[in-house]
Parts: sequence; structure tokens; C-alpha cells
Amino acid sequence: MDSSLRARTTKPVGRDGAEPRPADSPAKTSIDFGPLDQRVGYVLRRAQLAVFQDFFSRFEALDIRPAQYSILTVIERNAGLSQTRIADALGIKKTNLVAMIDALEARGLVRREATARDRRAHALSLTADGRLLMRKLHRISADHEQRIVERLGADVYAGLFAPLREIAAMMGDRDEG
Repeated sequence: MDSSLRARTTKPVGRDGAEPRPADSPAKTSIDFGPLDQRVGYVLRRAQLAVFQDFFSRFEALDIRPAQYSILTVIERNAGLSQTRIADALGIKKTNLVAMIDALEARGLVRREATARDRRAHALSLTADGRLLMRKLHRISADHEQRIVERLGADVYAGLFAPLREIAAMMGDRDEG
């Protein structure tokens, strides 16, 4: 066989000895999600991931995650609530909340105080450092929300809340008031 013909008929080989993927290989083509992109839960989760990615990038320097921000906000607005009430209000398992409160307390952001009625229950409040951090977090959160508004447009953004609250209520998450 002539060497020019062999060069044209021999399959190319990558550095690892494997054949390179063609341009239309699964890695390069779109993925068929079937009915997933028409499922509310799937689309909500994808939207949540996108929003949280921006949240993480903005809050990373302060070492705050979305659940921690939610907990701190509820404590800030409702000083004296018990861990149980906060867990129920936010839909967080009580054991998970205890671990998160432990971490926030260790950072000096939250204070637990035994209640007079039930010494097993703890009323939660922010420390001075917690209140100071919350001022920063609220500014960052407002910037984060503004970015979403800019991407979606004010009308679409404003229209999201009613149907999302309806889904949460319909699925038994909690009452919004």
C-alpha cells in the first residue's frame, strides 16, 4: 500500500492512544432532557442552582451560605424565637438547624439564652457582631437581587413571587403571610 493512501485511511489517534471524538460526539451535542424541562420541580431546581451560584460568589468572602443568611435574618427580625420555631418556619430539620446555630454561635454571631418557661428551649438573638454582619449581608443581598431584576426585567421578577408562594403553600411547605 502506498504511504499517501495509508495516511488517508488510518484513523487519527490522540496522545492517549484513543481515537479523538468527532465534532458531533455526545460531549459536543445538546442533551435531550425529555420531559424534565417541562417539570416544575426540575426547572425550579435549575433556577435555584443559578441563583445560589450568584449568591455563593457574593457571600463567599463573609463565609455565609443561603441557609445561614435565612436563619440570621429570621433571628434578626424575631429575636427570642426558639430553635424549634425557626426550624419549622424555615423548613429546616431541627438537627440540621442545631448544627448551624452551633456554628453561628461559635462565630460570635448568635446568642442562645434559656427561656424562663422551659429551660430546655433556647431563645435566639443576634450579638452585636451578628447585627453588624447583617447590615453587610443585607447590602450584598440587595445587590444580588438587583442583578436578578436586571437579568429578568422588573415585571418578570415581580411576577415570580405569587406563583412560587402558591406552589409552596399548595405543596404544604408553610403559610406565607
